Amino acid sequence: MHSIPLMISQLCFAGVAEQAADQKQQLISFVNRHESEAWTAARSIWHWAEPGYQETRSCALLADILRRAGLHVEQGVAGIPTALVATAGTGRPVIGILGEFDALPGLSQEDVPWRQPRDDANSYGHGCGHHLFGVAAAYAACALAEQIRSGGISGTVRFYGCPAEEGGSAKVFMVQAGLFDGCDAVLHWHPANRNSAGDKSSLARIAAKFRFRGRPAHAAASPQQGRSALDAVELTNHAAQLLREHTPEATRIHHVITHGGVAPNVVPEFAEAYYYIRHPQSDELLGLYQRLELCAKAGALATETVLEIDYQGGIREILPNTTLAQVVMENLKQLNDLGYTAAETEFALRLQETFLEQEPFDQIKSVEDVGGTVGKGSTDVGDVSWVVPTTGFGTACWVPGTPGHSWQAVACGGTTIARKGMNLAARVLVAAACDLYRNPILVREAQEEHVRRIGEGKYESLMRPQQKPPLDYRKRTTPN
Repeated sequence: MHSIPLMISQLCFAGVAEQAADQKQQLISFVNRHESEAWTAARSIWHWAEPGYQETRSCALLADILRRAGLHVEQGVAGIPTALVATAGTGRPVIGILGEFDALPGLSQEDVPWRQPRDDANSYGHGCGHHLFGVAAAYAACALAEQIRSGGISGTVRFYGCPAEEGGSAKVFMVQAGLFDGCDAVLHWHPANRNSAGDKSSLARIAAKFRFRGRPAHAAASPQQGRSALDAVELTNHAAQLLREHTPEATRIHHVITHGGVAPNVVPEFAEAYYYIRHPQSDELLGLYQRLELCAKAGALATETVLEIDYQGGIREILPNTTLAQVVMENLKQLNDLGYTAAETEFALRLQETFLEQEPFDQIKSVEDVGGTVGKGSTDVGDVSWVVPTTGFGTACWVPGTPGHSWQAVACGGTTIARKGMNLAARVLVAAACDLYRNPILVREAQEEHVRRIGEGKYESLMRPQQKPPLDYRKRTTPN
């Protein structure tokens, strides 16, 4: 007696599933139709290689792409000239997609498998693949916007153009400006040397510059009249090295000397050290940073110099979300079709000759589950994840074994290896977003999980009250 209603129910379910599959295919088709122009945009940003908070051309290019696709674009948000938000659609759910586009210093490189800096004055390079990140995310947003306008899916898509991820912490200021208010879920991705997804966390990080001002003197004729700012930096660095022995195992402390003087026979009047300190937990990190400050204060005290601390703020660890991570994992596994041509294999083999360790190429055909792990890097995506359910994934845009923040990563980023990985990422973004638009239960479950993970706590920024974006953090410090 129940066979006819059951059959009707099964047919309805099959129809809904077929409709969902067709919707995904339309989104993926959009990505593939625009693949060539997306790669042209990524190559332009790769070539420009603009540093954090100075990505004027890169930001303008992405804004133009989004406007031409019909999204409403607002630039200069959160007091940041190169930050933007682009929106299409109305109502819920509101799905956010993050994009980045800043480059790293000292990594100028041509797209060849040997060390060859570009023949121009630009010393920056996309050693973290943000030229791919921003473009893939932007075109994913454009695909979703088209389907929203056609009535295929209901809701709102927001693309967040996020500058200065490499130390500038722009997303923290975007969070504080309320730009993520009302967002139901956020998706992001990152170029890598393999494919991965899962509910993975990251290291929280605080950045600071320690500047010392002493007294110049002739280093041979009257050294007693000098007070060396460089000595203060060296004592700070030595104290920080000793501090490592007495910190939790997961702590990371690293630095560069950004200014150490101008001539050996002149006692340095000014010197500066730039520090990062990291830990998996923000609360623990705050105490560790206070101890690092003591190292700098000790350096100033011992050398009779004056210390100025430029606290550039911090970023929180990522708050994972298993619900969203599973959605992304399923789509990444289904859509991964990466493989190397003969020319790409030749490039990869040549590049691997520069590695300390080689890894097999066939791993790009699989997807690594990184759920439950803590990454060794830091990202300002962490602050976003504390205010809205967030998940990310990685696709193989570099030769397996390629270290991030390296000239090898820059070289890969200009090749068809990166082009394929970027296209895969855009397809996964639209497919995962489609699942969320079509299944409000998934969004609700992600939000409920987010509330459970935060528990009795609340989001607190590692920035200080009234702190502004460090728009000049990539500019070399000089004495004044």
